[in-house]
Amino acid sequence: MRLPLPDGDFRAYLFDCDGTITDSMPAHHRAWTAALAEWGGDFPEDLFYAWGGRTVTDIIEDLNARQGLAMPVATVAARQETLFQQSFGEMRAVPGVLAHIDEAYGRVPFAVVSGSTRKSVTASLTALDLLDRFPILVCAGDYPKPKPDPSAYLMAAGLLNVPPSSCLVFEDTDLGIQAATAAGMATVRVPPPWQR
Repeated sequence: MRLPLPDGDFRAYLFDCDGTITDSMPAHHRAWTAALAEWGGDFPEDLFYAWGGRTVTDIIEDLNARQGLAMPVATVAARQETLFQQSFGEMRAVPGVLAHIDEAYGRVPFAVVSGSTRKSVTASLTALDLLDRFPILVCAGDYPKPKPDPSAYLMAAGLLNVPPSSCLVFEDTDLGIQAATAAGMATVRVPPPWQR
């Protein structure tokens, strides 16, 4: 399934990572569920997908507040990352997005803009043998506010030296689409696993 692109002469492609380049959202949810259960926490699947694009720190802090817990943010984040990385052997790319990466590579510059850590993004792209395609990685901790704030996408456009209006964003979450739109960029919506 090749994703349709909007009309336009785009000079850069910006990609979210999890759920957009990598078909990793189910594996992320399993890792979250296991890590949080160790502290009595829960992350319902509908909320997990609704919060797609948020940073790990923000998620743990909000779950603590909602569930009356005091889970240690750094410890839970590290545990979730460890459990997630155990799934790399079964990691696959999203076919409709991979087709566009293969077609446009070398013709337009690419960047990844993710709410995940640089370590997680690098490991995911390495597992798919795609890391060399993305010279620019904008990850959690690199920008001041998480999606839906546009700062991460604006940072990537600046690093590529391409005006925001000339960037095309591939995203799978509402928060990511909102961030790209607020940055003045065109978007391609990547459907969730159950719609592919």
